[in-house]
Amino acid sequence: MPDTVALIIWLIAGIAGGNAAGDLLKGNYDLGPGNTIAGAIGGIVGALILQTLIPVVRGFDVVPLLGQLIAAAASGALLTIIAGVIRFRRQRHR
Repeated sequence: MPDTVALIIWLIAGIAGGNAAGDLLKGNYDLGPGNTIAGAIGGIVGALILQTLIPVVRGFDVVPLLGQLIAAAASGALLTIIAGVIRFRRQRHR
């Protein structure tokens, strides 16, 4: 189980990635405030998965921390994009 500092780092990186993806997805795919929520969830889940699959990125040295930041931001952005596409397609079919 990660400690509080790691969770905060993943949360912030995920939020940053989710909001960056939201800025790129403007229009029909943008989730508004949901970008932050999807990014936060994606950041935490993505970093946890990365640590499970690649044990080298555990800890608080420079390289593992950088890997965790990149994974959290990327997975936050990815979950935001997926949620935006799903939301757009559901609205289009109504």
